[in-house]
Amino acid sequence: MKVVVGMSGGVDSAVAALLLKQQGYEVVGLFMKNWDSNINNDKEGITDGVCPQELDYRDAQNVCDEIGIPLYRVDFIKEYWDDVFKYFLSELEKGRTPNPDIMCNKYIKFDKFKKEAKKLGADKIATGHYARIEGNKLLRGVDNNKDQTYFLSQVTLEQLKDVMFPIGHLNKSEVREIARKNHIPVAEKKDSTGICFIGERNYQKFVANYLKGKKGDIIDVETGNKVGEHNGLMNYTIGQRRNVGLSGDEKRHYVCGKDSKTNTLYVAYGDDSKYLLSDEAIIEDINHISDKCPTFATAKFRYRSEDIPVTIEYLDNNEIKVKYTDGKAVTPGQACVIYLGEECIMGGIIKQVFKDNKELWYLK
Repeated sequence: MKVVVGMSGGVDSAVAALLLKQQGYEVVGLFMKNWDSNINNDKEGITDGVCPQELDYRDAQNVCDEIGIPLYRVDFIKEYWDDVFKYFLSELEKGRTPNPDIMCNKYIKFDKFKKEAKKLGADKIATGHYARIEGNKLLRGVDNNKDQTYFLSQVTLEQLKDVMFPIGHLNKSEVREIARKNHIPVAEKKDSTGICFIGERNYQKFVANYLKGKKGDIIDVETGNKVGEHNGLMNYTIGQRRNVGLSGDEKRHYVCGKDSKTNTLYVAYGDDSKYLLSDEAIIEDINHISDKCPTFATAKFRYRSEDIPVTIEYLDNNEIKVKYTDGKAVTPGQACVIYLGEECIMGGIIKQVFKDNKELWYLK
């Protein structure tokens, strides 16, 4: 059986490919280039003349050479721009906080990539995601700290057919140890963090290349007083504390709202400010991974957030209403992902947020 593995240049995909080869599969590597920083190195803040994805490609080639499998390469630069990056910019312009990695999985990794793998004769495809598939169920990865089902929440059950997650049953420490024992060149390579096409670069400087932020007032949501000036609403997200522009403020402040119509950024003071809390949200663009439709479940509102209990009401237009107790920094544009125990059953995008049956005016 031929398995095409999405090789990223990192340790997770490397070990996924290694394990599959050890299990007797015919393994082929396929590297995706989704972003072309070489178009304008200066604009992207690259000074050594080498796109970070080119470095990842070199690492992927070294891994494949060590394992003894071929590596192919495919460019999805235009597709990524059209399906992921334009969405990212559009959401920022609306004052929302998008998660482009979720859309990358939906439109690129489990759509365009899968089709390209089939051209190479793949019976199955595999990636280095920390997730598991059992039958027609998408389950969390065993490593709770690395579980990536949140990012798979817009991938359909049909897209998950013929997909393998070879490291979903492992902890990250085990993955690195396997890499070390098998002399994988990227065994100690640092995990990538943040949005894929931004990487380690300064977020605000990167976004400024594509969207011109308009300065506006920062308002204390409780008093209505101006406390500072922001550099453009797209640079901030709900719950943000650092890099808000109030460094001289001795009190702990958090972004609690953005009003695109008035170009106003609202902040609240105190870790437990009521302005960071909500108890209800409308979730749109629901993707049902399971045929289960529970009325009680748990939800994640951000990748690193804890699961919280929710009650679910099913609405028209492929929307649901979730109710919960004191959800903190629930943010329009982010994903809400619903779980029944270990199983990821559906996901959607946060549309509106409420407290005490009233939509939060400072989040509109």
